[in-house]
Amino acid sequence: MEAALKALVEDEVAGDPEGGARWIRRSLESLQRALAEQGYALCRETVRRLLHKMGIRPKSNVKCLTPQDHPDRDRQFQHIQAQVVAFRKAGWPIISVDTKKKELIGRFQKDGRVWCAEATQVYIHDFPGDAVGKAVPYGIYDVLHNRGYVAVGQSADTPEFAVDALVWWWENFGQQHFPQGSELLILADGGGSNGYRSRLWKQQLQLKLVDAFGLSVTVCHYPTGASKWHPVEHRLFSEISKTWAGTPLTSFEIMLECIRSTTTVAGLQVEAILIDTEYKTGIRVSDAEMETLVLERHDTCPDWNYTIRPRKTGSNF
Repeated sequence: MEAALKALVEDEVAGDPEGGARWIRRSLESLQRALAEQGYALCRETVRRLLHKMGIRPKSNVKCLTPQDHPDRDRQFQHIQAQVVAFRKAGWPIISVDTKKKELIGRFQKDGRVWCAEATQVYIHDFPGDAVGKAVPYGIYDVLHNRGYVAVGQSADTPEFAVDALVWWWENFGQQHFPQGSELLILADGGGSNGYRSRLWKQQLQLKLVDAFGLSVTVCHYPTGASKWHPVEHRLFSEISKTWAGTPLTSFEIMLECIRSTTTVAGLQVEAILIDTEYKTGIRVSDAEMETLVLERHDTCPDWNYTIRPRKTGSNF
């Protein structure tokens, strides 16, 4: 019987040749049926016991492998640091931007606990059809002043939305904190609405921020998988998540209130606004439109680093 089982799993056993742990591809039910076809009527528990005796146990996937780093990863981090040092020395604004995880608005469970007389009742399942809406929080973190700003969208996470959030920040806060600032440094992820491949992101920056305010904007993108070094992630988004832990976001107003009440002992303060614009996806920017941009790519990792400067008055855009 044991020999029959060994013969069945011989070609299906995998494992760690050094540590000794082994596992098989088949399920217990599959092995039970195969043994029954050979005349062995065994229950699943007996099959499990025999496998354990052979050193074979059920195993789940383990997240332990990392893709090979991009060859320019270190160069990019060094370039970002050099840009931050230069902008900090000049007193020019440095912001870190990204979109936080989208949130369903309604009586949905939020991990965490709060002090209360009675637990809030929430839906058993997180079905989008039960939601009041879906929130798209776009975060802006002012590195020099330890201030956070979140524009909460209600439609798609697009480059237009991202740039509108930046315009809101610059009009209402950036210009006040940096009245002499003629240059702006944006630290962004490599993908998403502010990804380095997005033509619309660059076109919208040129039109709505650079040309509109006469502001030169330098963008440096973090390499793939480097979000843990992104200031907006660990200095703003993590603190917001702590604030609303255990609090169902039953309305956009509750969400904004949670964001605005986020503070830290280091003095973090956060502003928030709700943007009700309906953003369209799939907007393309032609080669001709790209030619009109005043975009200067840096010598170091030019795809990830570039500066957009104001167009001359009367330019065709």
